[in-house]
Amino acid sequence: MQQEPVFIALDFPDAFAVRKFLKQFDSLTDKPALKVGMELFYAEGPTFVNELRQQGYTIFLDLKLYDIPHTVGRAVASISKLDIQYLTIHASGGARMMAAAVANKPDSMKLLAVTQLTSFSESEMQATQLTQASLVDTVTHLAAMAFQVGVDGTISSPEEAKAIQAVTSQSFVRITPGIRLLGDDDGDQRRVTTPQKARHHGATGLVVGRSITQAVSPLEAYQRVLQEWCKD
Repeated sequence: MQQEPVFIALDFPDAFAVRKFLKQFDSLTDKPALKVGMELFYAEGPTFVNELRQQGYTIFLDLKLYDIPHTVGRAVASISKLDIQYLTIHASGGARMMAAAVANKPDSMKLLAVTQLTSFSESEMQATQLTQASLVDTVTHLAAMAFQVGVDGTISSPEEAKAIQAVTSQSFVRITPGIRLLGDDDGDQRRVTTPQKARHHGATGLVVGRSITQAVSPLEAYQRVLQEWCKD
């Protein structure tokens, strides 16, 4: 199984906080991969993403694009100028929207479709989206649609990774947030698991936020995640 990186979610309010946090990883030969979400991107913009790229970090820009096909396609074309490695869109935008995104991305960037947010329980998803379909059925439906139009992979709960693989392919990327080390609080997530269990569930990459960023020693927590992720 091809593995994608373990991404540290930079859930910080500004560049100053990120720079201070990343200094703790200066001793590492291999820089950690980073996820830049909406909070940080809206605060600091493309300039800070370029700064991180110039320092050699792999960047996952998590903007969850969702709009009409033309708008999303042009947005992807604009974002591609940042030389990022991963970008998210919402699969619920539909096949035409996702196809427009695919048509405007460079080969060097992987496009990932968000299926259902890991903050949703099945009952919350059904009530919000006015559906009786199960959570796994909606996730696999959206994943199959993304796969058919050329999206590179999905963002989903680790619990759904094997089901996604079954309706796509072995090489289809399956990045999973909602990762916690044993003993950590779940926070506002509803579908969470450990790095090792995520791998056994069929995940090909991880996004880890609070278990690293709010740890007493973020470097030690990151190394522990890597150890668990690679453990048989």
